[in-house]
Amino acid sequence: MAEIQRENKMGVMPEGRLLMNIALPMMISMLVQAMYNIVDGIFVARISENALTAVSMAFPLQSLLIAIAAGTGVGVNSLLSKSLGEKNFDRANQTAMNGIFVYLISYLLTAVLGIFITKPFFASQMKGADPEIMTMGVTYLTIVLVCSFGLYAQFIFERILQSTGRTVFTMISQMIGAIINIVLDPILIFGLLGMPKLGVAGAAIATVIGQIIAGIVAMIYNLKKNTDVQLSFHGFRPDGKIIGTIYKVEFPSIIMQSIGSVMTYGMDVILMGLSATGVSVFGVYFKLQSLFFMPVFGLNNGVIPIVAYNYGAQKKKRVIKTIKYGMAVSFCLTFIGFLLFEFVPDKLLLLFDASDNMLNIGVTALRIIAVHYLIAWFCIICGAVFQALGNAMYSLYVSVCRQLVVLLPAAYILAKIGGLTAIWWCFPIAELMSFAISSTCLYLTYKKIIKPLPDSQ
Repeated sequence: MAEIQRENKMGVMPEGRLLMNIALPMMISMLVQAMYNIVDGIFVARISENALTAVSMAFPLQSLLIAIAAGTGVGVNSLLSKSLGEKNFDRANQTAMNGIFVYLISYLLTAVLGIFITKPFFASQMKGADPEIMTMGVTYLTIVLVCSFGLYAQFIFERILQSTGRTVFTMISQMIGAIINIVLDPILIFGLLGMPKLGVAGAAIATVIGQIIAGIVAMIYNLKKNTDVQLSFHGFRPDGKIIGTIYKVEFPSIIMQSIGSVMTYGMDVILMGLSATGVSVFGVYFKLQSLFFMPVFGLNNGVIPIVAYNYGAQKKKRVIKTIKYGMAVSFCLTFIGFLLFEFVPDKLLLLFDASDNMLNIGVTALRIIAVHYLIAWFCIICGAVFQALGNAMYSLYVSVCRQLVVLLPAAYILAKIGGLTAIWWCFPIAELMSFAISSTCLYLTYKKIIKPLPDSQ
């Protein structure tokens, strides 16, 4: 009877309803985050196109920060959910505490990075561009990296909530942080309500304040509402075995997501050689695509703990059904993005005060890039499955091949052959390769891990 009472809803609730119950709050909160990114870009664009370019060029290091935080969360999430599925509550508690310790170390390394690397990072991309771009970019990026303790706190405490199925609380914390960002952005950027006019620095400060408050809210929810995990540093000692297990899943995920930073950096360098406006278009694209992909990543964050939990509980049918539901929802979201990018790209670009030149470049870019949305949904959910089942290396293989082996070389070659018009085809080309590898890895995962599970569950 005690075991039945301790059974988490991830092991008993109907799969479709469970996925929506777990994922929908995260999808909504991620959608709010995406809308913040867009609103932030709209406000920055009102400063100048140089400001928009500066923030766009900061994105690779900013995304590296998120990659470290999100990748670490994958390791904690997977091990914690699996421990709960196995009813090993002591290991679940230890996983949470060691996860917090790992996040603290990660923040200290990020702060050092923010102090010493921002200027060289921007200098490597400039290629004779307006020096004002570098000045604004260094200011923005230094604030974001050095004050990233709020982001790390938000990630770890939200991942602990997600691992135990309490995603409503993560939705609330993320929405609070995003709303604070949106409210503070115009106040600090343009100097409203008696505040000084801070420009891009104001955008960065608004971001870190929102992250800090969201982290505090998530921590309070864990302490007050999360009965599955007990957080206490009393007598805490780092556990090398647990940290090693976290890193085993985390490290490939961090590398996989960091590869995205390398890709965006490489694209910025290639585009800056053609047009600074092309860099702005690329930055706007990333903000716009987050409107569709951030909810998919929120869906992923729901798929991972459900699959991990039911794999730990040896429930084969629940694992398979969760994957199928995840793919269906993911397709619907990315298809909406495809339609909007194909039919109203000009309206989307005008949100960012696009010049005629930016419209000329951007309309073509968005329509071409959108083609890869038709298959990206499958590859994203496959990555969640690999991570949930401890095969994060598969996700790493796919990401390396897609973004480094295919996308960047294709972008370089296409830029030489056809300039700005041709370069955007690197995205559909790379996604086709990603689809082929993801399909193969999913087949191997099913054959080696999922199929041997008992058919009765």
